[in-house]
Amino acid sequence: MKKCVFLDRDGNINVEKDYLHKVEEFEFIDGAKKAIKIFNDLDYLVVIVTNQSGVARGYYDENSVKILHDYLQREVEKIGGHIDGFYYCPHHPEKGIGQYKLNCNCRKPEPGMFLQAQKDLGIDFSSSIMVGDKISDVNAGKNLGMRSILVKTGHGLEEEKKSKGLFEVHETLYEFAKKLKEEVKI
Repeated sequence: MKKCVFLDRDGNINVEKDYLHKVEEFEFIDGAKKAIKIFNDLDYLVVIVTNQSGVARGYYDENSVKILHDYLQREVEKIGGHIDGFYYCPHHPEKGIGQYKLNCNCRKPEPGMFLQAQKDLGIDFSSSIMVGDKISDVNAGKNLGMRSILVKTGHGLEEEKKSKGLFEVHETLYEFAKKLKEEVKI
């Protein structure tokens, strides 16, 4: 079984933009690519887990999500890093249309994406970490026994106010990656 850093995408890796689905609008948060490379260097798998209700709402299709993820992978590879898996939830229980209007088990904080990644990649949740900018991200990780990190980027500042000090909080994904690297050296 392998250790993994699960990463929310929007507001954690890239600047939060409502229903982001175009490569030309994708903008990395400072240090995000370096953070992924640090996780790679520390022998963590890196897996993206992202709710994409824009698909459910009909704003864009699943192919747009794949194109954006392919771009993200290529950009991370340019600095010698890589992402081991991409998982997304295209559903929404109220706002979805057609087949996407679904109360599923993959929309965070539900465990579906994580369980699929575990099955596909042989992940040990007890040695894994979840990092995101929303309480639903953090709770998804906590519910599966992972160390869970809330970052202050994206929705993180607002979410931190609601968290009542219950979660480990870091300024950015990169700041957490640097801290993890120091912890591993100890």
